[in-house]
Amino acid sequence: MAKANPVDEFAERLSTSLQDGTFVRLVFSGPILGDSAPEKVLGRLVTLKGGLHLSLTYRHATHDVTKNLPVNEVASWAKEQVGAQFRSALLSTTKRDWQLFAPESGTAKLTTHKPSSTAAPSRSHDRPREAILDESAQDWLFGLGVVNERGQVRPLMADKYAQINHYLDIFTHLAKDCGWTENRDSLTITDMGCGKGYLTFGLWHLFARYWKRPVRVIGVEARAELANAAKGLGRKIGAEGLEFMAGTIESVALPKIDALIALHACDTATDDAIRRGVELGARLIIVAPCCHKEVRPQLGRPEPLAPVLEHGLMAERMAEWSTDGLRGLFLEWAGYQTKMIEFVSTEHTPKNLMITAVLRTEPFTSEAARDRIDRFKEFFGIKHHALDSLLKHGLGES
Repeated sequence: MAKANPVDEFAERLSTSLQDGTFVRLVFSGPILGDSAPEKVLGRLVTLKGGLHLSLTYRHATHDVTKNLPVNEVASWAKEQVGAQFRSALLSTTKRDWQLFAPESGTAKLTTHKPSSTAAPSRSHDRPREAILDESAQDWLFGLGVVNERGQVRPLMADKYAQINHYLDIFTHLAKDCGWTENRDSLTITDMGCGKGYLTFGLWHLFARYWKRPVRVIGVEARAELANAAKGLGRKIGAEGLEFMAGTIESVALPKIDALIALHACDTATDDAIRRGVELGARLIIVAPCCHKEVRPQLGRPEPLAPVLEHGLMAERMAEWSTDGLRGLFLEWAGYQTKMIEFVSTEHTPKNLMITAVLRTEPFTSEAARDRIDRFKEFFGIKHHALDSLLKHGLGES
């Protein structure tokens, strides 16, 4: 009798476990496709109105996407994932665990192990999610006016509460990407232009209270009255490791930092933040740009875009696009892996772009990265940019 194909056998084991109640969990990992592909897919069995479904969580670096698949479609779907979407798959059942690996060259291999769990998890679809903004966050949320004395979100602050949650969700993924959720070393994080400190308190809460790990979070705000108010609230709730100081992005004295954050810094203040993060060797840089003024007067009319850019609105949007595009290219020149994502939906704020950058390689060594900046600027006729000072680094330049 011919030996069963490992992929077919894995799919059959998966289908059987879903039907006989032994299924525990499913994990696809080792993505084959590019940055837009999920890092992994997690599967759990749930009971919906239409019967049993496999609930699939597509885990990206900054967000999750969930899809529900009827159990009778799971086997064929699983076969399509192995070798085309992912290199590895793990099926856990109450009887055995099955590990499938499909190398780039060679045939797939299926191995089996003792069960990692002998009890099937709940099939309830509405599995409660562990909230980062739990009861221990009520003191600072109340102090900032986000919730009332009963811990209920104030109606006028619902958007702000949603923004804090979304921000912490994004940062959780980025922290994992940096390896910060696996070690217990103390980190120093600076939040530039922090305003009243909503997100600064949230970031401190994530590390100090939710993850219970040492951290120093420094909020920097040019308006001294806001910095002092936030500092007072921090003292009142005993927020050890949380600091606020008055100062500007470009001039405030900072220690060695692990992460620099600047959300909605106006015009070239975003570039000041990027430059300081690069100069301080921050492992993680996060910016959410606000207004864009520097590039707009310089923007040329390259063909075949010229007729479109005659429209003022389109030229304005192109100026924003090219400004943030250049920021991403400068970060890549500085050795960062850069992503541009949606921060919050436009119903909360029209400025919804976030640039995240994780230091991956030696800064200022890639000739190709440097060349991309020069060619981009030449195409759009951009003579100067606030990050041009970074061009003096590397490749034998002084």
